Amino acid sequence: MRGAFDWYPIRQVDKRHSIFYFFDLNLQAVHIMNYADQAELDRFMQLNPDIEVIELIMPDFSGIPRCKRIQRSEFKRLFSGTFLSPQSAPLLGVRGNFYETTPYPELGGDPDQIIRPVAGTLAVVPWYESPVAQVMVAYTDESGELDWVDTRCPLVSVLNEFTASGLHPTVATELEFYLLGHSEGERPAPLKGNIPGTQWVQEGIQYCMPDDLFDCDAFLNDVRIASELQNVPLTAIHSEFSPGQWEINTHHQTDALLAAQHALLLRRIVKGVARKHGFGATFMAKPFAGIPGSGMHIHASVYDAAGNNIFAAPQSTNPPQLMPRLRHAVAGLGSLLDASMLCFAPNPNSYRRVQAGALAPSGKNWGYDHRDVALRIPRSNEQSRRIEHRVAGADANPYLVLAAVLAGVHWGLGQEGDPGAPVPREADLSEDETSLPIRLDDAIRFFSESRVMQNYLGEKFARVYGAIRRGESNDYYSQIPDLDYQWYLRAL
Repeated sequence: MRGAFDWYPIRQVDKRHSIFYFFDLNLQAVHIMNYADQAELDRFMQLNPDIEVIELIMPDFSGIPRCKRIQRSEFKRLFSGTFLSPQSAPLLGVRGNFYETTPYPELGGDPDQIIRPVAGTLAVVPWYESPVAQVMVAYTDESGELDWVDTRCPLVSVLNEFTASGLHPTVATELEFYLLGHSEGERPAPLKGNIPGTQWVQEGIQYCMPDDLFDCDAFLNDVRIASELQNVPLTAIHSEFSPGQWEINTHHQTDALLAAQHALLLRRIVKGVARKHGFGATFMAKPFAGIPGSGMHIHASVYDAAGNNIFAAPQSTNPPQLMPRLRHAVAGLGSLLDASMLCFAPNPNSYRRVQAGALAPSGKNWGYDHRDVALRIPRSNEQSRRIEHRVAGADANPYLVLAAVLAGVHWGLGQEGDPGAPVPREADLSEDETSLPIRLDDAIRFFSESRVMQNYLGEKFARVYGAIRRGESNDYYSQIPDLDYQWYLRAL
């Protein structure tokens, strides 16, 4: 994001949101999902009587919004809490298959699981020609509690740790992506703007180019309309440094689950609207060599029960040097970067983005107002003092990214470590040594060996998630790409 924005703690619960806070007998708040009921469906259908089908959005472990359509005759069953789906569906690989590494005994025969519609997510899908609605659904048990296969579970677990500590985070997401033009060959190409009066396309860096807004006005307007219809609050939209690359920011949320939901829905909106306009869109971390990849930046603050930002220190003149709890949080994030990398970079392609000089973090560093570090402290007022986590790729699961980021923050606050000296604002990191994991197998090992991550995300979830990622790695590296023949066939 280029430019500061402010946020403030919200103390009222909005009943349209998906999460409520309840207190157990030990006076510790826990997160309980709030589901849509028949009354919510009736209100929606009164406003949209032409809707004939609803798409059920079922996020899987990879952050892919798996979907199925149901007809009008099935609406009542879904909103009464009796609709079933195979428990194994969230465990699919990125190509829609099951990997040999997936521990099927965890499923106990792959039973049907109740899926319930999440309150406030029933909305029109405007990019279809036919009258279609959509709703987010959650995998639950008979009582309505989230089942472990639901990808929200790790984030719920982390948020409960904050609540037990008398704290609550506020977060926002920034998503980068590429629009794809028509390619002459088999490989995709970024959608580039035309130079008026010529047959040429615009090459090179054109950050925040007004002509890009003109060229893509119809697409951007439809993204805005779809986001409003689906309750995804946007802030800024601009073209990025690479041709065809864009960034869209969502509004900060005191409910991190809602922020993750917004990011997942925004990816679906962008891809759906792009297809409506006759081109494509991708959130791959590194779709093209030689130009920057696409990231998912996370902004995070933490507030106490009185609504005070614990990262703020009004007397400070040099914020990152003098704010102890901010430094503790940065230290925790830094110490868990290796173990968290599997959440930030889940696919083999993700690691092509992690390299110095590629406008993406490559080291375990931090700094004040420096955009090449992994953990940036943006310029802001005291109430909105925050950490910008810049490591995750746009391809990552938003629920797991936020779970890993907030786990690092909470861990750091508890350990009270020191992150060391920040990177100076004027430092050139274009040739800095890459110290983050640069291969998927390394990230799998760090993640699987981290007792801290297992404790925060849930041991069962972590074990199965690591197995799925290992299966993808095995499957990916078992293929023989054309490059092998180009390099080796004649020479060897």
